[in-house]
Amino acid sequence: MGLLYPDFQTLPELFNSVFNHYRRQEKKFPISRKVNGKYVPISYDSLHDDVSCLAAFLKHKGIEEKDRIAILSENRPGWYLADMAILSVGAADVPLYPSLPPNQIEFILRDSGSKAIIVSNMLQLGKVLSIWQNLEHLEFIVVMNRLDEKVDGVTELGEAKNTGKAILESTPDYVSYTMLKPDDLATIIYTSGTTGLPKGVMLTHRNICENVKSCSDVIRLDESDRSLSFLPLSHSYERTGGYYLLFACGAQIYLAESIETVSLNISEAKPTIIFTVPRLFDRIKTNILKQVDSQSALKQKIFNWAYQTGMSYNEKKRNGSPSTLLGMQHALAHKLVYSTIQNRFGGHLRYFVSGGAALPLKVGQFFQALGITILEGYGLTETSPVTNVNRPEKVKFGTVGPVIDNVNVRIDSDGEILFQGPNIMKGYWNDEDTTREVLQDGWFRTGDIGELDEDGYLRITDRKKHIIVTSGGKNIAPLPIEEMIAESKYVDQVMVAGEKKPFLVALIVPDFTELESFAEEQQLNYSSKADLLEQKEVLKIYEALLRSTSRKLAAHEKVRKFLLIKAPFTIENGHMTPTLKLKRKAITNAFIKEIDSLYSTMNTLYNSE
Repeated sequence: MGLLYPDFQTLPELFNSVFNHYRRQEKKFPISRKVNGKYVPISYDSLHDDVSCLAAFLKHKGIEEKDRIAILSENRPGWYLADMAILSVGAADVPLYPSLPPNQIEFILRDSGSKAIIVSNMLQLGKVLSIWQNLEHLEFIVVMNRLDEKVDGVTELGEAKNTGKAILESTPDYVSYTMLKPDDLATIIYTSGTTGLPKGVMLTHRNICENVKSCSDVIRLDESDRSLSFLPLSHSYERTGGYYLLFACGAQIYLAESIETVSLNISEAKPTIIFTVPRLFDRIKTNILKQVDSQSALKQKIFNWAYQTGMSYNEKKRNGSPSTLLGMQHALAHKLVYSTIQNRFGGHLRYFVSGGAALPLKVGQFFQALGITILEGYGLTETSPVTNVNRPEKVKFGTVGPVIDNVNVRIDSDGEILFQGPNIMKGYWNDEDTTREVLQDGWFRTGDIGELDEDGYLRITDRKKHIIVTSGGKNIAPLPIEEMIAESKYVDQVMVAGEKKPFLVALIVPDFTELESFAEEQQLNYSSKADLLEQKEVLKIYEALLRSTSRKLAAHEKVRKFLLIKAPFTIENGHMTPTLKLKRKAITNAFIKEIDSLYSTMNTLYNSE
């Protein structure tokens, strides 16, 4: 069926058309959230009523078209409500990650000139109250949870809705979005950035609406579809794909309780599609293999046979067609192995959509061999965000697929990827210089390096600003090297460094479950994680890993030294973005002394080439 209403030009037009379509249909619902251990749906009618009431309250408080209102909240029904209400009064919203500390919230609220902010709970409210005196534009706060005690300038969401309801009872047409134009600002999304201060990306209604329409032609969705939402709605990827696209097609959104409960929530929600990031696949793959290792020798043998059968079957499909015998073996493997694994995802999953970072080729092939399709895509906040996605009928791992409709791509002389289309941002808020740098002659410069294959599928080779230039003048893309190192079961995370240095080094966060199993087998005595990482036998594991990796690399690409780190890179410690990409500059700065010490002695892992 696809889009319920394909002609929308603004987001409030989309919202209202979908609400009208489902008016008084009690068995249809857009969102479900966990209440007392069970998923409870929210009807279209109740969501629509809440949006109308909150929009009336915002207008009553003096919010006008083109004002900015921030949202500081985890994924919850109130996030969708806040977004829809803000946009319905012609204002633009400024989403903030709930993990942000007060100083970064202050920067964004001041830079955007936000007139109000809608927060989720007491923790987020406390952050805003601590900086409010520094924010001359911020007039009032709405809090979704109940207040313990009254605070001047702060209104509970329930009270705000009641105020709006009373206004609408006396003036039904109090809120009107008809003055909105497609090129009006819909949102300012501050990129968390792997380097430097965040920049406010200005996206218009046209940018987002056109992206939703183009995505709907590739990823066909309808009322029978359901998704599990756990990526932050503050990020454009989840917002466009996991929210607007699903809403526009009448699909259902189930809210995960947290990132930790995703496995449980998948089995409960039984999704048909999940928008996610590559880091999740690493965890799932590790869990599958650990479970297999714990089973009997016979079951391990059956799994390995089924996995190899799946690999062979998909390779034959890519290059022609599988034989009848292989087809029969594949059907048996599905019955014995694939179906069991698919049931762990609720048994209805059509495909995962992967974005936010590069999906390692071998990870994609691993899941495909087990009958699980991953559609890897690509885009940036500045492109609303989707530009490319693999097609269900032809998946090419190692690529992000061809461009979607209405988007043009070209590769510049230095390999940089450029895009043109209606989804390209208006520019950066309050930053004309940077806007001019990235928007030239109607083309957006991504800062990513890539190439197009014979089918027009785009392959990303690295981030332009992540290219390491050694002291010898060699340009090295770290991502492919990191992916090779990360294939080891003893590696959880890895970052390669070496800017303006004579050789590359690796910062490795070990997989401590595997490492502790190894220590037990070897009967190693240690008192802590730090002590474990200093054991000679442990160091030999990583020395051997880097030696074997280096055999596949050019001399200047070899990683010659490594640093083992006991704490993982996380969003909380500032070493990852909310979409789980490494913040390379922050990590380098955090370990600068240790990195420098690696270069202070010349006894590298291997001196001869």
